[in-house]
Amino acid sequence: MKKTILLTFLILFSTITFSQNIYNPQNLYDNAGGLFDTDSLRTINIDFYDDNYDEILNESWFEKTGIRLPATVQMSNGIFLDSVAVRYKGNSTYFIAQNIGIPKVPLNLDMNDLVSGQKLMDYKKLKLSNALFDPTFCKEIIGYSIYRNYLPSPEANFMKVNLEDNYLGLYVNTEAINKQFLQKHFGENDGILFKCDAEGQFGEDSFGLSSNLEFLGNDTTLYYPHYDLKSEYGWEELQRLTYILENEPQNLGNILNIDRVLWAFAVNTVIANLDTYNGLYVHNYYLYQTQDGLFQMIPWDVSESFVGALLGHSFNQSAIYEYDPFVGYNSWFQPLVSLLTSNPDSFYGKLYAAHIRTILEESLNPTAIQDFANELQNLAASAASSDTYKLFSMNDFYTNVNQTIGLPWQDPFAGIVSTANIRKGFLEQHEGINRVAPDITNVQLSENDGLIYIYAEVYDVENVDLQATISAYNSKFEQTTMYDDGTNGDVLANDNIFTAVLPFQESGEVVKYYVRAENEEAISLQPQRAEYEFYMYEPSTNVSNIELEEKVVLNVYPNPFSQKTSFYYFLEKTEKIKITIQDNTGRTI
Repeated sequence: MKKTILLTFLILFSTITFSQNIYNPQNLYDNAGGLFDTDSLRTINIDFYDDNYDEILNESWFEKTGIRLPATVQMSNGIFLDSVAVRYKGNSTYFIAQNIGIPKVPLNLDMNDLVSGQKLMDYKKLKLSNALFDPTFCKEIIGYSIYRNYLPSPEANFMKVNLEDNYLGLYVNTEAINKQFLQKHFGENDGILFKCDAEGQFGEDSFGLSSNLEFLGNDTTLYYPHYDLKSEYGWEELQRLTYILENEPQNLGNILNIDRVLWAFAVNTVIANLDTYNGLYVHNYYLYQTQDGLFQMIPWDVSESFVGALLGHSFNQSAIYEYDPFVGYNSWFQPLVSLLTSNPDSFYGKLYAAHIRTILEESLNPTAIQDFANELQNLAASAASSDTYKLFSMNDFYTNVNQTIGLPWQDPFAGIVSTANIRKGFLEQHEGINRVAPDITNVQLSENDGLIYIYAEVYDVENVDLQATISAYNSKFEQTTMYDDGTNGDVLANDNIFTAVLPFQESGEVVKYYVRAENEEAISLQPQRAEYEFYMYEPSTNVSNIELEEKVVLNVYPNPFSQKTSFYYFLEKTEKIKITIQDNTGRTI
C-alpha cells in the first residue's frame, strides 16, 4: 500500500523557534497539601505491637544496633498503615530527653522496611525531631526554607505525635535524605551516599573525630569512624576526594561540585548555623556522588540555625553573631574552608561573597522571617501549649522568636529575628562582602545568520563569561568569553552589551547557561542563584504528520536540523512512502 506524508518542518537556518526560560528547582518540592506543607498540622498516632518497645529501642540506641520494631500508624487525615518499622533516633536530643525521663524522643519511621514500596503520603520515611532545644519550634523549618532557595535540601513542617495513646507533643517533621530524595533532586539514586557525621554518641568521648574531609591516608578503614556510609560502596571514592583536596586542589572541580559547597557554606554563614562544616562542629551534611562523578553537598540537621542553643559556647557573645564569614566559626583550618573561602580576593572567595550577597538580599529580611515565624506559631500554638514534655514555657515559645532567652540551668538561646538583624548588619558592612560588584541586566538570546547568540548588558566589569552545559545533572558548566569589541557577534564595541555564541546549540539538547561577570573586587551572576538556577535554551521545531491513509510515526534525527537530517520509519512489509518536506511558508524544500 502506498502512503503519502506531507511533513511540515521548520528548519534551523530560517524558521526555527526557540525560547529562554529560567529553571525553577522549587517545582521539585511539595505542593500545598503535601506531607511537608507548612500550612498543615497533622496528627500521627503510633502504636507498637510489642509492649516492651521502649526498653528494646532504648537498648538499641545505646548499643547502636539500629533495630526497628513494627507499629501501626494512623494519620489524622484518615491514612492507616499496619506495618511501619520504627526506631529511636537523634543524638543529644535523644540522650538528654531519655536522661531526664521524658518520653518525647526523636523517631524514625520507615514505611518501606516491612512492606516494599509502601509510602505515607508519597514518602517512604519520616524523621520526627523533638525540637528539644528550640523554644520556638521554628528554627529548623525556617532554616530549611532558606537552604531550599539555593541547593537541594530537605523539607520540614510541624506534626503532632501520639504514641500508645499518649500525646508526646509537637514535633518537627523532616524529610529524609534517602534514595527517594536523591531521585527527586538528581534524577537517579544509585550513586555513593555518605552521612558526614563521626562516630560517637552524646555522652561518649569522640575527641578527634571529625567529618572535615581531611586526607587520612590510603587505608580506607581510617575513614570509618568519621563518616557513615549509606550506599553499598564508596570508601575508595571518599578517600580519593580527600586526597585530591589535599594534594591536587587544582583538580577538585573534577570530583566535587564546588559551587554547591559554596552555596551551602554561604547559607550556613548568613543564618549563623554553627552546627555544620564551616561552623563550630564539623558535621551535619551529606555527600552524594552523582553519575557525572561529582560529590554534591546536602545540608542536614539545621536545628541550630540562627545560632540556636550554641550561644553559650563563647564568653563573648558578639563573637558568635559576628564571626568572620570567610574563615567560618573556628573552622579556618578545615580543608574546604582554607581552600575555597579563606581569601576574599580569590576567585572562589569572590564567588562565595556573591552568594552571600544574594542570600542577604533575598532571604535574610528580618520582617519576612518574623512574619513566617508568626504564621508557623499561630498554626502550632495549641499543640505547643498542650505539649507537657517541652522544656520551655509558652512565653519562651513566643519571646525567643525576637530575642535571646536565658535559663538558670542552661546557656542562653539565641533569638531568630534578633540573630538575623545582627548578622545581616554585620555581613552587609563586612569588607569582603560590601564591594562594588558588576551589574548584569537584560540577558537575552537572539538568532543571527543561523546562530544563536547570548547578549548581556554589564557595567563595572573586567571580564564577562557565559557558563553553559547540557549535563543532565546541571553541572560541569563550561566557560565561553563574552565580548564587547564589535567582533564574535558583538554588534557595537564598548556599548556595555557583551555577546557570545551559545555553545551546544546544534546538539538538539536543552542548553543550560548563566552569565558571570568579574571585576577586581567582586563577582556577579545572572540569574543570581546560579548554578542552582539558570537560563534554558530549548530548541523546538513544529513537526506534524498529516495522515492520508493511515497513521505513520516518523522519527527525525537530529531535531532540529540545519542542512542535513535523517528520517527513520520501520516498515512492517514492503511498501512505498512518499515524503514531502515544506518550510513554514509552504515552500517545498
